[in-house]
Amino acid sequence: MTPPPSASPPTPVQIEAIVLRTWPFHESDLVVSLFTRGHGKVKGVARAALKSRKRFGGALEPMTHVRARFSEKSRKQMVRPGVDFVLVDSLEVVRSPLSSPISYQRVAALEYLSEVLEAALPEHDPQDDVFRLTIAVLGALESGPVWMPISYFTLWVTRLMGWMPDLAHCAACGRSLIGAAALYSPTVDGLFCAEHRPAASRILLAESVHAAALLYRSPIAALTAKDWPRSRAEDLRRLALLSLERHLERHIHSARALAKMST
Repeated sequence: MTPPPSASPPTPVQIEAIVLRTWPFHESDLVVSLFTRGHGKVKGVARAALKSRKRFGGALEPMTHVRARFSEKSRKQMVRPGVDFVLVDSLEVVRSPLSSPISYQRVAALEYLSEVLEAALPEHDPQDDVFRLTIAVLGALESGPVWMPISYFTLWVTRLMGWMPDLAHCAACGRSLIGAAALYSPTVDGLFCAEHRPAASRILLAESVHAAALLYRSPIAALTAKDWPRSRAEDLRRLALLSLERHLERHIHSARALAKMST
């Protein structure tokens, strides 16, 4: 009787990725959440990651831009039932957040990006627009205040996920909101005119709607030289964050750390 042919080993995948977060697994292994360009978000087991500096080095820091090499072999047992885990062979650093001076603001901003992406991205669903957005925002965060990159990221990621309300028209009557303050509610999708204001409504200032138009039409590199204090479009960031949290049905805890910063 001829024995069945042995299964061929899985073909390694080499791909650009961003490290979102890691979890301890067994004695020296780590589970790594990767936002890949082409495969979307994947979870992988990095064997002996806590011991092997040659294969991983400093590439496991959250929001590190890497070239990842992994095998698409299922590793379900003892990790998470019903989820396929790849086997991560190595990570090569392309750009590290540790290569620029570290401040509390930058750390809080990086944690915010990581938490939003981990929560918002579906598994194995390529999101190239979100990937390119994240790379651009990471570059902008390397120097200068964090508020413009955070505003840009929050507005755009909410829009790309399809959760940002129309800022130009009342959701109830269709009336134009251009040039006037609009109203919104933490519990209802959309912006509203004064006549149709929802209960417990908050104001989105006309200048914040103008700031949204600037963020939508400009590449982030063109905005890095502009003055963008924390107070600018703060209500717009709050609106986008509320839209994110409502659709995710969870709080983004790192946003509270950002909100507590005074400058």
